[in-house]
Amino acid sequence: MAKVGFIGLGNMGGPMAENLVKAGHDVKVFDLSAEALARLEQAGAKVADSAKAAVADVEFVVSMLPASKHVQSLYLGEQGIAEHIDSQTLVIDSSTIDAQTARDLAVTLNKQGVRFIDAPVSGGTAGAKAATLTFICGGDAADIEEARAVLGNMGKNVFRAGDHGAGQVAKICNNMLLAILMAGTSEALQLGRANGLDPKVLSQIMLQSSGRNWTLEVYNPCPYVMEGVPSSNNYAGGFQVDLMAKDLGLAMDTAQAVEARTPLGEMAQSLYQQHSQDGFGGKDFSSIFNYFDTKLNQ
Repeated sequence: MAKVGFIGLGNMGGPMAENLVKAGHDVKVFDLSAEALARLEQAGAKVADSAKAAVADVEFVVSMLPASKHVQSLYLGEQGIAEHIDSQTLVIDSSTIDAQTARDLAVTLNKQGVRFIDAPVSGGTAGAKAATLTFICGGDAADIEEARAVLGNMGKNVFRAGDHGAGQVAKICNNMLLAILMAGTSEALQLGRANGLDPKVLSQIMLQSSGRNWTLEVYNPCPYVMEGVPSSNNYAGGFQVDLMAKDLGLAMDTAQAVEARTPLGEMAQSLYQQHSQDGFGGKDFSSIFNYFDTKLNQ
């Protein structure tokens, strides 16, 4: 078992760190939330009093933070931990950030002998809790192979997308497609409902037709069509609208950098930004279903 320093114990990071503890790893954790630290300590992790302490004398560092600015501050800021990480430690950043930040971080850490991979995840909070996440990695193939020693206890799939930053590009491509699919599925279901169709029956029809997609299979946005999903729990939990809007912003920045055409991505970004401004920012992203409800938006 490995010595792991884990920083960032939010809705995703907390369950991920807990799964490492369950697997028998020696885990030191740090977060700004005393409540999160207490929860992990109760689960069997060691609590560090600072990020610097969390990364001392470990084989792996795992970070799971909200955005690029937090990752930059953690590693490269005035109180950054980069210079405090032991040589030959493997740093695994599972935050969803822009690809250039990941590349810059890899260069800085490599200069001091610290290896780095970007390893954003897909699977949401349910996947984090069940240890069924998909890790989408960018970096040296040998480093990614070594990282499987800990990634395998937090997820069931590990992919190498390419060099440093490639994991982030693949992740935002996936999330852009997911946002487009969710918006399109919601629009179609609301169109059917407005014309008197039962959304559950329409969902069954589309599941057996050419419109079949992941949102219909496991994450239906229409309330009470499917059990155990956010739409049947007032859109609580899951992946927040604000986070999807953030990821779509990253996708548009990435597209602009290479002059790629993403008209559907731009439309999805506009829809989710408006949905957030309408007061749904803290709800699950499948609540975009309500955006297309003519009765709610008259």
